Amino acid sequence: MTDLQRTPEALAQACADAMFTRDRATQALGIRLLEAGPGQARLSMPVRADMIQGHGTCHGGFLFALADSAFAFACNSHDKATVAQGCSIDYLAPALLDDVLYANAVELSRKGRTGVYDVRIENQRGELIALFRGKSYQVRGTVLAQETTDE
Repeated sequence: MTDLQRTPEALAQACADAMFTRDRATQALGIRLLEAGPGQARLSMPVRADMIQGHGTCHGGFLFALADSAFAFACNSHDKATVAQGCSIDYLAPALLDDVLYANAVELSRKGRTGVYDVRIENQRGELIALFRGKSYQVRGTVLAQETTDE
């Protein structure tokens, strides 16, 4: 099926599935792809013992990685190869051992080769843990074409 024959939702899911298959870093962190749609993605990650830092909470680098992965799936959902141009994160509350974190990424703007995306990280109780903003830049190629060249 060509991209022109797919609905935007089906295209976004195909892109997410292809990226997730190749994304060993995301998989190694125990991150799960829960939903993907045009300009959006929802991922989850359990907070494991090896993610806890010296203050007894989840290391911020793992929170950033979760948000960055959600951002990547959202900004690549249109089958245009896209990378991060810049990102920032605000840590609002601690994530604790055995929490399950949910990252919800949404596209705020996409024009030309750039886009802006927000990611909310919440725990299993719906408590806001962090806010992330990512700026994207479209490079050459497509997500799905890379899948066929990797095989």
